[in-house]
Amino acid sequence: MGVRHSSDGRTVIHFRAAGVSLLAAHLLLVGWLTLRPLDVPWIAAANFEPFAGIRADLALGPVEAVRRIGGALLLLAPLGVLLPMAGGRIFVSPWLSLLRTAAAGALISLAIELGQTGVPGQVVDIDSLLLNTTGVVLAHLLVVPLCRVRLRRRGLPGVRDLPHHRQETRLRDEAPGGTTPTITGVGLAP
Repeated sequence: MGVRHSSDGRTVIHFRAAGVSLLAAHLLLVGWLTLRPLDVPWIAAANFEPFAGIRADLALGPVEAVRRIGGALLLLAPLGVLLPMAGGRIFVSPWLSLLRTAAAGALISLAIELGQTGVPGQVVDIDSLLLNTTGVVLAHLLVVPLCRVRLRRRGLPGVRDLPHHRQETRLRDEAPGGTTPTITGVGLAP
């Protein structure tokens, strides 16, 4: 969501640093919430059947279903905003951004679920993976495109001159590593 190329490089650095700091803080909080041992008298079996846990939550009544399903949706939802913010891109394809964010959210959720296999009182639930990823995608869709449009319209230094469909301002004829530097006043070697 930040600007990758601008004449005011400090703005970009601060924006990305804030995104990385908030992302790290959120992941620490999520790790503490999901990977701490629980003292419970019994443990439910692991759920490897998609939507079985969601159906069981719905059977508990509307209030409990909203609490459980909503909690799973909200747990990793901030990643839908924090991951693009930490990436610092404002001119990127919306679909590519969504795909990258959803994949990262799914991988983080999978890592949490796999980490729970070794924690007493915690069990693996495929529905948590599905709901966590859905929360990341919904947060991304609701916030990131609007924020990027607002940042583009705000007219940050250097933003107006960048093309809207490319994340970097590389000329088409330019080599992938950039142009070859030249020193003026130096002739060619014999």
